[in-house]
Amino acid sequence: MELNLAGKSVIVTGGGSNIGRAISLAFAREKVHLTIAEIDEGQAKKVVAEAEGQGAASATSVATDVSKWESVVAMVKGVEGRRGQVDVLVNNVGWTHDRLFVEKERAEWEKEIQLNLWGMINCTRAVLDGMIARKSGAIVSLGSDAGRMGEFREGVYAACKAGVIALSKSVAREVGRYGIRLNVVCPGMTIPDSDEDIGGLSMWASEGNRAFSTPEMQARIAKAYPLRRIGKPEDVAQAAVFLASDAASFITGQTLSVSGGYTMM
Repeated sequence: MELNLAGKSVIVTGGGSNIGRAISLAFAREKVHLTIAEIDEGQAKKVVAEAEGQGAASATSVATDVSKWESVVAMVKGVEGRRGQVDVLVNNVGWTHDRLFVEKERAEWEKEIQLNLWGMINCTRAVLDGMIARKSGAIVSLGSDAGRMGEFREGVYAACKAGVIALSKSVAREVGRYGIRLNVVCPGMTIPDSDEDIGGLSMWASEGNRAFSTPEMQARIAKAYPLRRIGKPEDVAQAAVFLASDAASFITGQTLSVSGGYTMM
């Protein structure tokens, strides 16, 4: 399969940990010019070194807070200044802490909305002018099966991810005439293999989310999936790379679950 990604300029937000790290490295193996837009600078630099070792044409990290418009604009302008353009954007940043809706503090709701929805809005808008001018581009956003079905203890997170799906479809209709494609990948539960795969600011670094990493809990979770295993970051990465590539040049406005059959729709 010809992906034709070599030499392209690719931004991966939150590319330093777990799924974002796997996506960054998958693109690196396609010999792209990779930019990791990451709030955790130390973790991003580790992944930059890995990306360079795995074949990236170049790899750079940029400290970025996707919830802040000014931070996103500065990051995108920097990439355009270095590489001339942005060919691919992967909106990967995501965050949640499972809790019943009535038990969450407003601060958690606001953080979920800022990172999961506003982050995607900010980054998508920031790259579109350049893509429209060039009449080409691909945007892949990370949704969640929670956003397709609603998920217990993930109310606001699910609402944000449903927003990511709907916005991707709406914008895909608007900008398809310019050769720009937007698609969504929805992971199921995808737990990092080790602490080396995440930074201290990752949602998986919190004590509450670490409970999902025990063998007993993972065995319980796996029973909910027809394929009887929990997803690996690499499973999601391959789908994201495909949707960003020329091999998917006639695919836009679509939502692909990579969740072992947790949802089938």
